[in-house]
Amino acid sequence: MTTALKAPPLRRAGGKAIGLKATGRKNWGYTALALVFLAIMLFPVYWMVNASLQPNGTTLETSWFPVKPDFTGYATAINEQAGNLGTSLIISLGSVALSLAIAAPAAYALAYFKVRGAGVVLFAILISQMIPGIVVANALYTAYNDLGLLNSIPGLILADSAHGIPFAILIIRAFMNGMPASVIEAARVDGAGHVRAFWSIVLPLSRNSLITAGLFTFLFAWSDFLFALTLTTTEAVRPVTLGIFQYIGAYVNDWSSVMATAVLASIPAIVLLVAAQKYIAAGTTGGAVK
Repeated sequence: MTTALKAPPLRRAGGKAIGLKATGRKNWGYTALALVFLAIMLFPVYWMVNASLQPNGTTLETSWFPVKPDFTGYATAINEQAGNLGTSLIISLGSVALSLAIAAPAAYALAYFKVRGAGVVLFAILISQMIPGIVVANALYTAYNDLGLLNSIPGLILADSAHGIPFAILIIRAFMNGMPASVIEAARVDGAGHVRAFWSIVLPLSRNSLITAGLFTFLFAWSDFLFALTLTTTEAVRPVTLGIFQYIGAYVNDWSSVMATAVLASIPAIVLLVAAQKYIAAGTTGGAVK
C-alpha cells in the first residue's frame, strides 16, 4: 500500500528530470545555431580587420590570420584620411543636432496637441521614407546649385538631416505617446507653459528616444555615400565614405590601407552602438505599450 502511494511522485520526479534535460539540450542547440549565424554575419568584419593587418597586397593573397601584423596600412590611412574622418564627424554631429532640434518639438506637437490633419502629416512622413535617395539627391543638387550650397558642410548637414528627421519624429512621437498625460497636465496646473513643460518635463523623460533617434541619425549621416557623391564635386569637402570610394581606385593593389580606413571608419559607429545599447532598446520599445 505504501509502495503504491510513493510510486507516482518518483515517476513525476523522473519525468521532470527528463524534461529538464530535453529542454537543456534544446537550448544548447539554439545557442549553437545562434553562434553559427553570428559567426557568418561577423565574418566580413573579421576579414576587414584581418586584411588591414596584412602586408601590402591584394585580398586574394591574404592569409586567414595575421601571423605578423603590419600596421603600415593604418599609418597610411591616418595620414591620408584623417581629414575625411573629421569631415564626416562634423557632418554627422551637425545632422544629429539639427534633426533633434526639429524632430523633438514636432513629435511633441503631434503627440499632445489636437492638430488638425495630424494623421495626414504622419502619413506624409511615412511616405517620405519611401522616396528613393537618388531622387532626393538629384532634386537637392539642382536646389544647391542655385543656392551655392554645393561642396559645403552645411549643405551635407541639411541633406542628411532631411533623411534623419522623419525617422526621428516617428521614434520620438511613439515614445511620447506612451508617457502619462497626467505628468504634462500637472505641469500645466502648476503654471508651466507648453514650452516650459516640453523643456523641463517631456525632454528629460524622453531621453531614451532622443538618444535612439540621435544615434540612428548619426549612423545615417556617417554612412552616407549618395549625398556625398552627388552634392560634392571637388575635394574641398570629402566625407570618409567618398574618401574610401576614391581610395580604392588609387590603392587597388594596397588593400591593407583600404581596409584600415574602413576599420577606422567603423570604430565610431561600434563605440556608439555599444555605449547606447540599453537606451536603444528602451527607446524603440517605449511607445509600444501605453
